[in-house]
Amino acid sequence: MPSASATLAPVVSAAIEEAFGPEHRDADPVLRPSQFADLQSNAALALAKGLGMPPREVAQRIVEAPSVRALAGDVCESIEISGPGFINLTLGGSWLGSAAEALAADARTGVPRESPERVVIDYSAPNVAKEMHVGHLRTTVVGDALARVLEHLGHTVVRQNHIGDWGTPFGMLIEHLLDVGEGSAEALLVETDPNTFYQAARRNFDDEPGFAVRARARVVALQGGDPDTLRLWGELVDLSKHYFNAIYSRLGVSLTDADLAGESTYNADLPRVCDELVEAGIATVSDGALCVFLDGFTGREGKPLPLIIRKSDGGYGYGTTDLATVRRRVRDLEADRMLYVIGAPQALHLQMVWATARRAGWLPEDVRPVHVRIGNVLDPDRKILKTRSGAPLRLMALLDEAVATARGALDEDRPGLCEDERATLAPQVGIGAVKYADLSVAHDSGYVFDLDRMVALHGNTSRYLQYAVARTRSVLRKAGAAPAEGPVVVTEPEERALVLSLLDFGDVVGEVGRELEPHRLCTYLFELAQTFSVFYEQCPILVAEPPARASRLVLTRLTGDVLARGLHLLGIETPETM
Repeated sequence: MPSASATLAPVVSAAIEEAFGPEHRDADPVLRPSQFADLQSNAALALAKGLGMPPREVAQRIVEAPSVRALAGDVCESIEISGPGFINLTLGGSWLGSAAEALAADARTGVPRESPERVVIDYSAPNVAKEMHVGHLRTTVVGDALARVLEHLGHTVVRQNHIGDWGTPFGMLIEHLLDVGEGSAEALLVETDPNTFYQAARRNFDDEPGFAVRARARVVALQGGDPDTLRLWGELVDLSKHYFNAIYSRLGVSLTDADLAGESTYNADLPRVCDELVEAGIATVSDGALCVFLDGFTGREGKPLPLIIRKSDGGYGYGTTDLATVRRRVRDLEADRMLYVIGAPQALHLQMVWATARRAGWLPEDVRPVHVRIGNVLDPDRKILKTRSGAPLRLMALLDEAVATARGALDEDRPGLCEDERATLAPQVGIGAVKYADLSVAHDSGYVFDLDRMVALHGNTSRYLQYAVARTRSVLRKAGAAPAEGPVVVTEPEERALVLSLLDFGDVVGEVGRELEPHRLCTYLFELAQTFSVFYEQCPILVAEPPARASRLVLTRLTGDVLARGLHLLGIETPETM
């Protein structure tokens, strides 16, 4: 069922054409919320100057057009002109009731299926044999929410977890694996802190000349395809996969091993990338390195800024690998859109990669690459969140702390909870709090990490939304078998406000899919929960007389369903009780 604005917008646009001619076809109806009506059209003010007419006269012509007159009585209970030329549109109670009934009977709760695209999403991207830290949180959580939303809109989503699993560090990592033994490596890389393993390998490389010689020789063997070295390398990758999956499971993220597409995946493509760029005259040698110089990209003092394709020592950098990903995602994965959910500082690098790929013919004009820019997680001083020693905060430790904080908040607010309930709810509340705090702000801005605020029962938090869902479920349990559908009677202002909010759900999800901004869904869900809270307080449900009781139960169930579906699209669980 379309929202109120989606219903009225084409009608007002048609009325403008009817009043002022075909040159105004598809005119913007300029619909806005209003404190005086359900919606207000400001189109007359926008049109007046071009038409050479007073805005109020323009508004009068619009409301007298056949399309708008047809709304009167059937859809709108009143259409009025106010002020300098605002058109106030108030929907009829019967229309709102019918719209709510249709929404309650819709298995998709108003979310349309869009023309399908193949969307490749690059997100998370941790490094093998290293701990995932708080910097990986946002790209993982935002990317996963976008994948869920786009799939729900009907798109085919191809997840790509571009892990760091190749390069010179693996020489020292493999040698350290041999030194500590496979059993010890498993304990470090999977069960405790992978950074300990990496840091020990780095210390040996820096402090022990013999180890460094072995490590460099191992890199050559790895790049040369030595079977035993590749086996050891694969062991490191497999151990890290167990660790990654433990994090993803804890976060409730939909990434799997099938989505892994690490740097090693493209290793065989890199020489060909270089050859094709040279053959096309796009890449040239500068100071011994193979580079691409693009118009419009300059560095300090206006000097041309190179995209390095092959280093002077013959090695390949991120630019080469990223170009190879573009080629494969277009040619093999057949992407219509490519989303890169990575840090905001990578913007210039990505622009240069895409511009190079366009020149090389690897990125057609009809394929859209998008940088979903990720900001930082900050401490209370608005500095990048780190440990007291200045190291990046371990993600698993952060999640442990979130669950512990949620448990403490539950103990304080719900002292009667049994241990089983507490053990179930604490992870749902704690993990949900971390994810929602991240998703509820614009992804390209930073936010202050404050666990106590995140798990609060009041305010714009996931726990407040989870509680709202649980409240709807509690009402329905007390009512017995809740009606799946039925007549909805809209008479009270709180019922009207709730129905109007529920009807906006599909538009909001579609907007998130277009703009790639999950915080819009968070804002909507919070406002819906607030609107339901007012409805719950002002409109008795279980003690209401028929048909109001049945009608309000339908609205209660529908609210719970919309909130739960919205939270699911964000990757957040909804407990049945709180």
